Amino acid sequence: MKSAVETLEPTKVKLTVEVDYDELKPSIDHAYEHIAEQVNVPGFRKGKVPPRIIDQRVGWAAVIEHAVNDGLSGFYQQALGETELRPLAQPQVDVAEIPAKAGEGQLKFTAEVEVRPEIELPELADVDLTVDSTTVTDEDVAERLEALRERFGTLVGVDRPAAEGDYVVIDLKAVIGDEEVDSVSGVSYQIGSGNMLEGLDEALTGLSADETTTFKAPLAGGDHEGQEADVTVTATSVKQRDLPEVDDDFAQLASEFDTIEELKEDLKTQVAGIKTSNQAVTARDALMEKLLETVEVPVPTGVVEAEVHRHLESENRLEDDTHREEVREDATKAIKNQILLDTLAEKLKVQVSQGELVEYLVSASQQYGMEPGEFIKTLEQGGQIPAMVGEVARSKALAVALRQIEVKDSEGNVVDLSEYIGSDEADEAQAALADAVAQAQDADAPEGADSDAAEPAKA
Repeated sequence: MKSAVETLEPTKVKLTVEVDYDELKPSIDHAYEHIAEQVNVPGFRKGKVPPRIIDQRVGWAAVIEHAVNDGLSGFYQQALGETELRPLAQPQVDVAEIPAKAGEGQLKFTAEVEVRPEIELPELADVDLTVDSTTVTDEDVAERLEALRERFGTLVGVDRPAAEGDYVVIDLKAVIGDEEVDSVSGVSYQIGSGNMLEGLDEALTGLSADETTTFKAPLAGGDHEGQEADVTVTATSVKQRDLPEVDDDFAQLASEFDTIEELKEDLKTQVAGIKTSNQAVTARDALMEKLLETVEVPVPTGVVEAEVHRHLESENRLEDDTHREEVREDATKAIKNQILLDTLAEKLKVQVSQGELVEYLVSASQQYGMEPGEFIKTLEQGGQIPAMVGEVARSKALAVALRQIEVKDSEGNVVDLSEYIGSDEADEAQAALADAVAQAQDADAPEGADSDAAEPAKA
């Protein structure tokens, strides 16, 4: 089989494949066998009709069509392997030539397909990353303590105009023209939270219990989203949150500690842990940002448009051009990140162990509210396991890359992130364990049994 690649765009190629008759013959033989089982020819049993009779009764055109349809996918996949192309979408295939008769000729087809572009990554050792220090300040502890006081605070009614931070129980009605388009009653809202209507904070500030005011605001959701409405709001009550005193009694109420000093020391430890964890997250994000700044990543427009269409169709918003642009921007960014991380995973020869894959799938199953076994079975039936392996590999690629970079904090200290990004030694030990398990399974398994379950999955 011969394969040739013509680059049409940075992310699109034309693959020309020529398959000689001998390579196509297994598919032709299979076509004869299949057709023989379908046709009734006097004097021959089903499945025993010889090829020359099928050529006479059914015709060579039907045989070769069946053979090409049967073998085309395999020849295409073989050509991808030989040319090392990495397709990002389904190809547009055009059959240019087929054998004119039995025993001679060739199959020739072309496939235009969007592929992962070749990009040149920088040397990771040359990348400098800086993250925040883990030093805990008095302000950090005070902030955590204030948040804890908020949790144990009590709402108390006040006889005064509402101010920022107060909780107001409101009745609200929105009208466009003469039509009432929305209304709520008895809803508690904290002034300053800004999570309802634009202008609501300003309207409620200075309002006492049982007072009403009106204002104009664009609606934030529903059938009239974005349209300006006349809003009437009534404050039925105004409450402030009274916070407990910072003393030993509060420490005993809010924690397992007897004194406020013990509680503060524990909060300091908590803040240090959070800051250390945040260093790993910040380092990963900073590395991704540095790579994107350094590398020009061409994005396949066809893949982007297909994702945009799928997204809008699922929301029944195909005619929403404004939203289309938002989705296109998000899709472009996501695909660019995927191309970059796939290239990084390949460069670093990242492999995903069975344990890492299972851990990811169990976590994902919880997000979907499904039992892990049921979730994994659903993915297997849909052929989605390879995609999940890719997701794990991309995430792991950043961690493996960070192992090659000296990360420092804002005070110039080298940061040890091994607790969060693992180590090459740990990966090697895990791979060795997987090999040992595989060998043990091979020794115990009956001849011919599949023992690949413990092998690492390639990204």
